[in-house]
Amino acid sequence: QMCEKFTVCENSMEILIQNNLNLPKVTEKDGRDFLTFLSFQDKCLRKISSGLYTFQTYLEYIQETFTSEKQNVESLCYSTQHLAHTLRQMVINPDEVIIPDSATQESLRTKLKSNKTWIEKITTHLILRDFTSFMEKTVRAIRYLKNTRS
Repeated sequence: QMCEKFTVCENSMEILIQNNLNLPKVTEKDGRDFLTFLSFQDKCLRKISSGLYTFQTYLEYIQETFTSEKQNVESLCYSTQHLAHTLRQMVINPDEVIIPDSATQESLRTKLKSNKTWIEKITTHLILRDFTSFMEKTVRAIRYLKNTRS
C-alpha cells in the first residue's frame, strides 16, 4: 500500500540502500546451535520477543505518520505487543528479554522525526519492509520450534 499510495518504492532506491535504521533482525546465526535444543528454543524466543518490543517504538512512529491506515496500524501495534508479551512468558527467565526503556524509546522517536514528508514515507517503508521480514522469519522459527516439540 505504501508503494501504491506514495510511489515510494520506484523513486527512492538510493535512500533504501542507505537504510541506517537499526531495526531488529532474526539471523541464521541465532539458530545455529540446534543440537542444544532447549538453549536454542529459549534464545530464539528471547531474541524474537526482544525484537518485537523494539519494533513497538518504530510501529508507534508509523502510527503517527501513516495516518491514512490508522486502524490497520493500531491493530498491528496491539498484535505485536501481545505477541511480544506472550513469547516473553514462554522464556525461561522473562527478565532476560530486552525491553527498551522510556529514554531509549524517546531518543529513537526524536531520531526518526523529520520535517520532510518524503523522508517520513521512506522511513515508514523501511520499517514496514524490515518488520515484514522479521515476522516471516519469526513464523518460520516458531513453526520449527512447534514441529520439533511434537
